[in-house]
Amino acid sequence: MASPRLETYCCPNRDAATQLVMNFQPEVFCGVCIGSASVSLLLTILQLLPKKGQSPRKMPKASSSSTILLLISICDILGGLGMIFRSSVWLGFPGFIANISVENRTDMWSSAFCVGSAMWIQLLYSTGFWWLFCYAVDSYLVVRRSAGLSTIVLYHMMTWGLAVMLCVEGIALLYYPSLSSCENGLEHAVPHYITTYAPLLLVMMVNPILFRRTVSAVASLLKGRQGIYTENERRLGTEIQIRFFKIMLVFVICWSSNIINESLLFYLEMQPDINEMPLKNIRSVALITWIIMGVLNPMQGFLFTLAFYGWTGWRVDLKWQKREIPWESMSSSTVGENAYPSPVNYQSNTHDSKKISTIDSQQTGDAISMLSEGNTSGEDRLTRSSPIYQGW
Repeated sequence: MASPRLETYCCPNRDAATQLVMNFQPEVFCGVCIGSASVSLLLTILQLLPKKGQSPRKMPKASSSSTILLLISICDILGGLGMIFRSSVWLGFPGFIANISVENRTDMWSSAFCVGSAMWIQLLYSTGFWWLFCYAVDSYLVVRRSAGLSTIVLYHMMTWGLAVMLCVEGIALLYYPSLSSCENGLEHAVPHYITTYAPLLLVMMVNPILFRRTVSAVASLLKGRQGIYTENERRLGTEIQIRFFKIMLVFVICWSSNIINESLLFYLEMQPDINEMPLKNIRSVALITWIIMGVLNPMQGFLFTLAFYGWTGWRVDLKWQKREIPWESMSSSTVGENAYPSPVNYQSNTHDSKKISTIDSQQTGDAISMLSEGNTSGEDRLTRSSPIYQGW
C-alpha cells in the first residue's frame, strides 16, 4: 500500500511507531499487498480492454474527461506494479531488507531499493490524486464551457509537476542531511507527511464541493436550454450525481484507513513509551488499520474503473481496431446523428438564429456527454430521450 511510513522505514534510526507497524507480521502483510495489488491489476486491465459483442461505432472525438480517467487508471496500474515488486522482494529476500539498520551500517543497495520503491509508489498514487482533482475541476469547467481538450496540457503540467515537486521535497527533508541521520526528530518527518497527504486531503475536501457545483450547473444547463425541466432531465442529472458519488465513495473507502492509521501512529510517537498497557487498544487499532491499508489501497484501481465505467464484462476482444473506447458511451457521432431540431415556433426565415441554436445545443450536448461517459446502455437511452438530444 501507499504510506509515508515506507520511506520512514528506510531510516536506520526509525521511530518506534514505524518499527511497530513494519515489524507486525511482515510476511502476512507483504502477502496481502501482493494479493490485493495483483487482483486489482488484473481486473483493472480487464475492465479497460475492448469487449466482444460491442456494436462497432465510429471513433468519437477524444475528450479531456476520457483522457483524465484513463490516466488515473494508468497511475493505479503502475502504482500496483510497484507494490507487487516491492512486496515480492521483501517477502523473498527478508535478509536484504534487514540490512537497513544502524548495527549493520546499512547496505547501500538495500537503502537504494527501499527509498526507490517507496518513492515510485508514493509518486504514482500522488499523481493519481492530482489527476482526480483535475477531473473534478475539468467537469465543472466543461459544464461552464470554460475548458476543453486543449486544457489537458495544463493538467499534465500541474499533476506531474506538483507530484514530483512535493515527493522530492518531502524525501529531501526526511533524509536531510543523510539517510543515516533522518528521523532524529519530527522536524524531519512532519514535512514529509504533509507533502504526502496534501493531495489526498485536497481531493477529500475540495472534490465534493466541485462535484456538487457541477451537478447544480448541469441542472441549470438542462433547464435553461429548453425552458423546462422534464423528468428525463431530472433523471439524467441524478445519474451524473450518482456517478460523482461513486467516485468519492471509492476514494474515501480506499484511503480513510490511511488517515486513521497515521493519526494513531503520530499519537503513539508523542508518548514516552508506546508499549505501555494503557496504549494497548490504540496499538491494536493501528495494526488493524495497517493491514486494511494493504488491502484497500491497491484495490482503488479496480474500484475506480467500476465507478467510472461500470462492469464491462469478461469477453475480451484482442483484435484491436478503430472503434469506440469503452468509456465513451455517448459519442460525438451520436450527437451528430440526433441533430437538435429547432422548436416548432421558430420561423423559417431565421436561418442564422437556428444555426446559433444548433451550435449552442451541440456544446450543451458535448458537456452533458462528457459527464455521462462510461454510463450503462440504459443511461445512454435515457440521455438520448432527453429533449436536449431530440428537441421538442
